[in-house]
Amino acid sequence: MKKILMAGVAMSFGMAMTSAALADIVIATAGPMTGQYASFGEQMKAGAEQAVADINAAGGINGEKLVLEIGDDACDPKQAVAVANQMVGKGVVFMAGHFCSGSSIPASAVYAEEGIIQITPASTNPKFTDERPGPGIFRVCGRDDQQGMVAGAYLAENFGDKNIAIINDKTAYGKGLADETQKYMEKAGKKPTLVESYTAGEKDYTALVSKLKQENIGVLYVGGYHTEAGLMVRQMRDQGMDTILVSGDALVTDEYWAITGDAGAGTLMTFSPDPAKNEVAAPVVAKFKEKGIVPEGYVLYTYAAIQAWADAVKAAGSTDYDAVVAALDEGTFPTVLGDLSFDDKGDVSLPGYVVYEWKDGGYDYVK
Repeated sequence: MKKILMAGVAMSFGMAMTSAALADIVIATAGPMTGQYASFGEQMKAGAEQAVADINAAGGINGEKLVLEIGDDACDPKQAVAVANQMVGKGVVFMAGHFCSGSSIPASAVYAEEGIIQITPASTNPKFTDERPGPGIFRVCGRDDQQGMVAGAYLAENFGDKNIAIINDKTAYGKGLADETQKYMEKAGKKPTLVESYTAGEKDYTALVSKLKQENIGVLYVGGYHTEAGLMVRQMRDQGMDTILVSGDALVTDEYWAITGDAGAGTLMTFSPDPAKNEVAAPVVAKFKEKGIVPEGYVLYTYAAIQAWADAVKAAGSTDYDAVVAALDEGTFPTVLGDLSFDDKGDVSLPGYVVYEWKDGGYDYVK
């Protein structure tokens, strides 16, 4: 009888432990945790970990705690699909990712098929929402047609007397942004002197720089990432060129200055209004700084993506896909980015883009 009773107690305890484990809500973030763009993966990971910690400290969501999974897609489309399928196997109900548009777009098909909500903090290619495969696909960042409009108009207005080259790295993000920038620059009356592509990951840009020098290029617009852009700046300076480099939001990492040093001074880039300057974000920014983390780039965007989803789950009363999608479609959510809502495509209602300048090891608004 004693053995039977003990076995019963053990079974009850095991069932209780299983029930407790099942009560956890599993969410994820995914991005380039390794590779040349890993600084952006670090931004997303930091934002997601702090959001989960803060939500759990406040009691969780509807009485349940969050558990965070981290996926590494290395900004590779095939790896992103593999990560998405891994997350399905882990029971993830929400993905705050991915970073690169070339990863988010193919991965979104998996999430849509499996009833997992995806809110990207950083993928700006218009196709992500214009061609979204299901209603649970959203973003809290802007779009490259918005970013390209700001960049193109700025180039035409401020550098109309210079020869401008527009180049791209052939990725969904880089080419998409460069094409939009060129379109709006030409609409404003300025045609590029040179339009070319390069291969992401290259390190020697001697031939490109020589061509820029031959064409007397005064402004180089780069549709691509900080690693290659930083090397281009250094190699232009090595050849005695004072050409101004202009790019997009993939330069919002301190790693850019680590690559360029003082050669990066004067670099211009477009990015959304700095969320770290928002008064509503101050308490969260202080937490990051206490940990020695600079909440740059997409740290707070990842935090906000999780905030919006968590509030939608609370409003829905469960993590049921259809109910949470409806809540996201209908709600307005207070976040570290400010109050935000989503339109019928899944795009966010936040302000667009402004121009920043790199100098003295950091970036700030162009005065």
